[in-house]
Amino acid sequence: MEQQKVLISAGASGIGKAIANVFIKHQALVCVIDIDPEAIKHFKNAYPQALAFQADLSNLAELENIFGQAIQALGGLDVLVNNTGVSGPTVSMQELPIDEWQKVIQINLNSTFRLTQLAIPYLKQARTASIINMSSAAGRFGYPNRIAYSTTKWGLVGFTKTLAMELGADNIRVNAIAPGAVEGPRFLGVLQKRAEVSGRSLEEETLQSLEVQSLKYMVNPQHIGELAFFLASDSGKSISGQLIPVDGDTQYVG
Repeated sequence: MEQQKVLISAGASGIGKAIANVFIKHQALVCVIDIDPEAIKHFKNAYPQALAFQADLSNLAELENIFGQAIQALGGLDVLVNNTGVSGPTVSMQELPIDEWQKVIQINLNSTFRLTQLAIPYLKQARTASIINMSSAAGRFGYPNRIAYSTTKWGLVGFTKTLAMELGADNIRVNAIAPGAVEGPRFLGVLQKRAEVSGRSLEEETLQSLEVQSLKYMVNPQHIGELAFFLASDSGKSISGQLIPVDGDTQYVG
């Protein structure tokens, strides 16, 4: 393969950083955009050969500006990884403030829509191009007390399948990955919020999260990175419109 030009949103830490790591190992030119300046600092130290920009992608004007800078720095685009997302509050729907609902929609769906819309003209110029959207196990099942998050992750599945139909003639593949319980601070925070709502201990919540999986361990984020690379490689050139779980065979969430 020629050197891929890869743009990853929310790419300076967690799953995004793991994805970046795999592409960098395969000699791709990687650019990440992230809201967290401290995470970007650590990312640049770890990967001096990569590009990194700080921006709040929920602000669409800021998104459009930083996208232009990223594309100019990359010199084109072969792969877009939409990894931006927030969990939102862990409360029942009746207790969820409308502004918190809108915040999750804005970040998880609206920013993904706009970033992808901007990227498509450049992806059409690539020899072979891929869009990879980060859904969730919550995009396959209902998720009590996380209705905004679950709704957006289901929305990304429809977004993925429809885009795959629209862009197939342009040789652009569009797929979604649905992680389950992934090792790292983000999922630990989810478990802590669950414990606050349920009254159970953090250890009890952790054990319960694994009870609903066939494999009794959390997902290594590196495995998600390897799948993303496979989907964007020539080995995945016949795969499009798919939602692929990486979740230890999760049966339900909640």
